[in-house]
Amino acid sequence: MVHIENLTKKYGSKLVLNIQELNIPKGQSFGLVGNNGAGKTTLFSLLLDLIQPSTGHISNNEVRVDQSEEWKTFTSSFIDESFLIGYLTPEEYFYFIGELRNRNKADVNALLAQYKDFFHGEILGQKKYLRDLSKGNQKKAGIVASFIGDPEVVILDEPFANLDPSTQIRLKGIIKDLAARQGVTVLVSSHDLIHVTEVCERIVVLNKGEVVKDIETSTETLRELEAYFSENIAVAAASVENI
Repeated sequence: MVHIENLTKKYGSKLVLNIQELNIPKGQSFGLVGNNGAGKTTLFSLLLDLIQPSTGHISNNEVRVDQSEEWKTFTSSFIDESFLIGYLTPEEYFYFIGELRNRNKADVNALLAQYKDFFHGEILGQKKYLRDLSKGNQKKAGIVASFIGDPEVVILDEPFANLDPSTQIRLKGIIKDLAARQGVTVLVSSHDLIHVTEVCERIVVLNKGEVVKDIETSTETLRELEAYFSENIAVAAASVENI
């Protein structure tokens, strides 16, 4: 579904991303982890054509994202609150996204009804603008909006941040269902190793812009990831001591 080839991104002389090849098949729940500055947000920005690659390209369902906008018809995302329109109510925003996705109000309402428990009565019918909602509720609205229009690819950056435990559990179930039963390719970036190992069948670790691990999730995955990042802490501490 998603194919990455000879992809690099430079800012001046600084190389922030360097991925020679990476393939994400249709229907896979794919996790992306790494420390701050590892290149996760850069990769997602390239996937969404928000920035241009220095070299190489990304294809989404055989459509090059930097050469055509066809991929937008079957791809959706929620990266952060900047994707929202703050002066709209949640309902107005959902209907606006529905129009973009060729869905009428009845279609949108039918989808929203499926996420009533996810909203906890705090999103719909509150007569509030999106900008006045809490960070967690803004995130809930943005995530659900990304499901409008039956997308084939959904990209979520740090979806578990600012969510309460009950909502996190529900979101994990939603992501698993999208990939396993609906055949949606779901890409999740997260700093939370526990959550990402629970919902993703494959996890890629980025370090300084390069893929250093590509793991099929198993019962040992969390331990393996924790060991890797613990080792990084030890190496960093040793480097500081030697300065």
